[in-house]
Amino acid sequence: MSGADGGGGRKDGGVRTDGCERDGGETTLPPVGLGTMGIRDPETVATALELGYRHLDTAQIYGNEAVVGDGLAAADAPREEVFLATKVWADSLARDDAIETTRASLGRLDVDAVDLLYVHRPVGAYDPEETLAAFDRLRGEGTVRHVGVSNFSVDQLDEARSVLDSPLFAHQTEYHPLFRRPELVEHARRHGYYLVAYSPLAGGKVFDVPVLSAIAEKHGADEAAVSLAWLLGKENVVVIPKASGEAHLRANLTARELELDDGDAAAIESIDREVELFPD
Repeated sequence: MSGADGGGGRKDGGVRTDGCERDGGETTLPPVGLGTMGIRDPETVATALELGYRHLDTAQIYGNEAVVGDGLAAADAPREEVFLATKVWADSLARDDAIETTRASLGRLDVDAVDLLYVHRPVGAYDPEETLAAFDRLRGEGTVRHVGVSNFSVDQLDEARSVLDSPLFAHQTEYHPLFRRPELVEHARRHGYYLVAYSPLAGGKVFDVPVLSAIAEKHGADEAAVSLAWLLGKENVVVIPKASGEAHLRANLTARELELDDGDAAAIESIDREVELFPD
């Protein structure tokens, strides 16, 4: 993973690819993926893939793994090009439950393996030693290609990294212009894993932020593209906005080509408003 630190420009290197590359065993994430929470129509997933999306994110608690699997099967996109991720929910994080429910997830997704399995939240049945041992086992048997965590603090990330035999591949967390946690970006950069930003458009609230509107007008873009481009300018960060209509799916992809300058990034970083959509 490589790229310029900060938030003003586009990254170069592996994370700029549109597809899921596995060169010499190394996997790189596409910069813009599809968050699927709330999506109930396989056609939405298929349309996204046919537009060029190559990263699909779902979870057991979303109740739509079968929908995502049906969309993946229907799309004209080779399975090996698509990075598929799901998450184990809090009530299934005991060792045996994590293994059993992950295999059930594979059945609903209709795949032999997922590219990434996350601990959804470090709550409920989560126990670092027991839960992460299950994730290591799943990776060892080939059911899971990479291991990740979601909604962790820096201390919890350090603990997970010390317990896991597998390398930590990704940390998924809420991140957008109205909810910034730079220490999480720095931790990902320092330790060489991805930060996957969910709800990067703050549930649509980015459209009501004057700073973002001004930057959007300057670049002939919209607030969504500005928010996504700001995140993509950070090293090791990728985004998974949710979109259901074809127009929004296309629009989110345009963020890959939008270059913000240092002044734009500084203005976004100075926004004095905080909105956390998914607190613990």
